[in-house]
Amino acid sequence: MAAGPVIEYYFSFISLWSYIGSRRLLALREQYNAQIIYKPIDLMHLFSVSGGLPVKQRSRQRQAYRFLEMERWRRTRDIPIVPEPKYYPANPSLAHRVLLAAIEESGHDEVHEFVRRSLETVWANEGDIANEETILELAIASGLQGRELLERAKAEKELAVKEEALTKEVVAKEYFGAPMYVFKGEPFWGQDRLEMLDEVISSGREPIEYVPVR
Repeated sequence: MAAGPVIEYYFSFISLWSYIGSRRLLALREQYNAQIIYKPIDLMHLFSVSGGLPVKQRSRQRQAYRFLEMERWRRTRDIPIVPEPKYYPANPSLAHRVLLAAIEESGHDEVHEFVRRSLETVWANEGDIANEETILELAIASGLQGRELLERAKAEKELAVKEEALTKEVVAKEYFGAPMYVFKGEPFWGQDRLEMLDEVISSGREPIEYVPVR
């Protein structure tokens, strides 16, 4: 099969909207034989440098509307959602590093499965994505060498450096949230832009240049 489109995907396991769009993104992968380049980032740091706020620091009005949107998209995407997960926001860094290690040495299907399960753990199953045993179980259930990857993620400074570099990369590109899907340099912010991403892939149109304000 011919090589398909390449989609860069900046996201975090604690990003609600990354979870809501996760099945739709995988459907695009199947439809177009797309390559997804997973780029897990420190979402809280990105908020701090781009004007975003953690959920609990937002105004009451914005928090209330977020719950309304959550329910709408739960119905639209037909997925389970826990509105206020017990372990949110847990620190996803260790799980992100396991993912980066898995990308280096595992098959694509297992990596996709680990991402899917990890997002569901936070937003559908109320699991603690910062917990080592939880991460290990997710990795093994995804067909990965869980123990080996977990030990690498804990011990290898290179993986922490790579995770930090991805966060610096998204900041340098002047992107500001997650999920951010990038196709041929054109960014699409938010899972509600997946239909637009579908259109640009299917139409073959030239990408629209993203020009940060100076």
